[in-house]
Amino acid sequence: MIGLLPRLRRFAVTLCRSGPDADDLVQDACAAALQKWHHYDPAQPLDRWMFRIIRNLWISEIRKRQVRQGQGQIPAEEATELQTADADDSLAAKQVQGKVSALPAELSQPLLLICTEGYSYREVSELLEIPVGTVMSRIHRARKLLVSTLGQAERITS
Repeated sequence: MIGLLPRLRRFAVTLCRSGPDADDLVQDACAAALQKWHHYDPAQPLDRWMFRIIRNLWISEIRKRQVRQGQGQIPAEEATELQTADADDSLAAKQVQGKVSALPAELSQPLLLICTEGYSYREVSELLEIPVGTVMSRIHRARKLLVSTLGQAERITS
């Protein structure tokens, strides 16, 4: 499980959009996995099981926040930029990362699982518990939005 931690954190950051919140989420997921280890099927990849735990914990957290706030959305102040540990990232990579973090979670999750984690459409479908066609549609919409917003940013800066 220790070897998975960087990937788990990266996925958690895409959900939380906050490094400290992502760390807490990964820690909670590891604790939950250890408590429910008897439910793990060794025939299935451990990373998929852990990603599902993280996703489910995040959904529970969002629901708790919505109940506490008495409304249907989390405030924009909580949606912070993705943070990177690599100071050598290019400006273009940071722009793309910022645009990806601004996408709705339903679009950014499948995009990042496929593009950064290397999952197939079918694997993402199983992980997120949505049809493969929905995964494909969301990837298409995410890419289309990124191209559009990055194109607008380029026109503004030139």
